[in-house]
Amino acid sequence: MRLQPRGGVGWSSQPNRGLVAVPVVLILAITLADILAPQSIHLGPLLVVAPALTASFGGSRLTALIGALAVAALVAISVIRTSIFTSNHESQLLALIVICAFTVVFCRLRERHTAELRQVRSVAEAAQQVVLHPLPDRMGSLRIASAYRAATDQARIGGDLYAAVRTATGTRLLLGDVRGKGLPAIEEASLVLGAFRSAAHREPTLRSLSRELDAIVIWSRCEPGKDCSDTEESFITAVLVDIPDDAPVLHVLNCGHPPPIRLHDARVIVLAPRQYTTPLGMGLPQAPEGGVDTFAFEPGDTLVLYTDGVTEARDRAGCFYPLAERLAAWPDTETPEGLIDRLRDDLVAFCEGTFADDAAAVVVRREPVTGEPAQRGDKAGRPARRPAVVHRSL
Repeated sequence: MRLQPRGGVGWSSQPNRGLVAVPVVLILAITLADILAPQSIHLGPLLVVAPALTASFGGSRLTALIGALAVAALVAISVIRTSIFTSNHESQLLALIVICAFTVVFCRLRERHTAELRQVRSVAEAAQQVVLHPLPDRMGSLRIASAYRAATDQARIGGDLYAAVRTATGTRLLLGDVRGKGLPAIEEASLVLGAFRSAAHREPTLRSLSRELDAIVIWSRCEPGKDCSDTEESFITAVLVDIPDDAPVLHVLNCGHPPPIRLHDARVIVLAPRQYTTPLGMGLPQAPEGGVDTFAFEPGDTLVLYTDGVTEARDRAGCFYPLAERLAAWPDTETPEGLIDRLRDDLVAFCEGTFADDAAAVVVRREPVTGEPAQRGDKAGRPARRPAVVHRSL
């Protein structure tokens, strides 16, 4: 699911049928008014409004049809009032025909441009499906939902990235943010995603996996023909998560990324690491071991991964989006799909649809075992209390 406005792009060639009545009514009204007006008043030139208005919502064929109807109405006015062969009526008729013809031509050019734009967008969406694979709804005992919004207008993909890989012992997740925007960010995002999918299923340790991703990013920047002088100024923040099937825990390696959030038993717990690891692609020495934190992740718990495009979205007053507080105020029993939809709608409303950076979020819920209730409460069966925000650093 994307954090993108819904709806088509460009002008529609299938207008609302109710709108077609507007130019027709205008033609009839102008015709009757001109016929009933005194001889010194000529309202026929106003008929040009009908095809011009039709071009704003209809296609070239409909515009041509309304234009022909307007020309026929002007001819009828000329015949009823005096004669079509007067210089005044001839000039009006000629001007209306020329304007209608130009309107139809430009309408046709717009249709071609819209068709090309749709084709380009379809190719872009296909490329997004290849680079940023949609996450499956289920992986093992996990239910997953995701949202993405590129900061570039009309773009479908940017510098944020996420992926999930199923291994023999569990599920591995990657969520990251490439510094920068545009095509260079997309190139690095696709490179990291491909490397992660290739390596994660072999089940190296998270530390080894991060080293491999780091080495691949640095290697790609210093290929022959590329200038690698600015390598240290470009990097990728990322969080790697390993969720084993046989233990109610998750392992997290945070490479300079905003910490994930765990929703557990009416509490919002920020999974801050004991020590952040260096972001990918900086080329700095890495510690041989360490950096991986283990947190509880029980059946019924929900994990929220996000990029800084979510938490750094601003409202009109310049305030940042309060993600933890929002999650604390929402029901603890939300499904991943329901939670991601609520987050998307609330975030778009908060910043009024204006994003300064790419934004991505992934929600993962561990399903309860068979027979265990999905909704929590106290022993008396009363509903859980309102969540409270808890910041935890291990």
